[in-house]
Amino acid sequence: MTTSTSELIRARAAELGFDACRFAEVESPWPAGARLAAFVETGRHGEMAWMADTLERRSHPRAMWPGARSAILLGVNYGPERDPLEALKNPTRAAISAYAQGDDYHDLIKGRLKQLGSFIAGRLGGELKVLVDTAPLMEKPLAQRAGLGWQGKHTNLVSREFGSWLFLGAILTELVLPPDEPGQDHCGQCRACLDICPTSAFPAPYQLDARRCISYLTIELKGPIPAELRPHLGNRIYGCDDCLAVCPWNKFAQTAREQRLQARDALVSPSLAELANLDDAAFRALFTKSPVKRIGRDRFARNVLYAIGNSGDPSLAEAAKPHLTDPNPIVRGAAVWALSRLLDGEAFGALRAATDEEDPAVLAEWNTP
Repeated sequence: MTTSTSELIRARAAELGFDACRFAEVESPWPAGARLAAFVETGRHGEMAWMADTLERRSHPRAMWPGARSAILLGVNYGPERDPLEALKNPTRAAISAYAQGDDYHDLIKGRLKQLGSFIAGRLGGELKVLVDTAPLMEKPLAQRAGLGWQGKHTNLVSREFGSWLFLGAILTELVLPPDEPGQDHCGQCRACLDICPTSAFPAPYQLDARRCISYLTIELKGPIPAELRPHLGNRIYGCDDCLAVCPWNKFAQTAREQRLQARDALVSPSLAELANLDDAAFRALFTKSPVKRIGRDRFARNVLYAIGNSGDPSLAEAAKPHLTDPNPIVRGAAVWALSRLLDGEAFGALRAATDEEDPAVLAEWNTP
């Protein structure tokens, strides 16, 4: 029996550890481009200037590479062993997004995509491009077109087989491959993902305002997080899984079989007090190979201090006080905010009287009622 081109590619993808492999054509109109343009036009991308800068290239798969004829969409399951919402129940310990508790998926998936690309080029010929996350390609709508799932009301991909927990990679190729049936929306009347969002980041179903999204605020935003949103962060210091974790389709989810994507013990609900004590070297050591490392120690310390301020535990004030003299004014400002929520008026006033702060933004934190 002759093995088809698609079967060859799927078989090799499975051997490399991909949990899903499907195909899409890339030549027909692409409604996702107009949606992205509207997202950027309304400013909902926040400080992610790269989205505006690459808007034209993102508008259609062939705008990025005119030679593309087909797309191969790959998925790697990263289903967590624990319900991510459990981490929110202990406010003195940090909640880190499930995808960031293991090794950085970019490195893992890109290596496998390159191996698959080499196999395809060697066996079938044709030029191709290997893409994972950082490339100007809208992977989620392309994954829906390939039938890996559908973009839910929270704009993330939902899979009937893996629930919310799929990392995506793509290969664009000159080959013409038989496309799979596109994914159909199975959200129905469910609003669970919209209703659970702590910061009301969804203006409407299937729309996201990144400027209110905790993942954006804790990872992409470089300056202070808006004061009105800080209390809603809770103990989330890197990303947020709420809208993913609450999805009813997770009843079909599976635990990740890739060891490198499974949570490290040290990153499952770590102590906020211990995280606050990390200097740059200790931060880098703890988060070796983790995506958390890419935000840098200063942004990380900012997030930890906001979480300390939300803890309601006055004893954590001792972990925040040393940051009043941090070299970074954003960190100092976060420490002031945390202490304003943990100390009584007299104790906070004494610290305020003793400060020799000169940065206007930090002084504004001291002077905010």
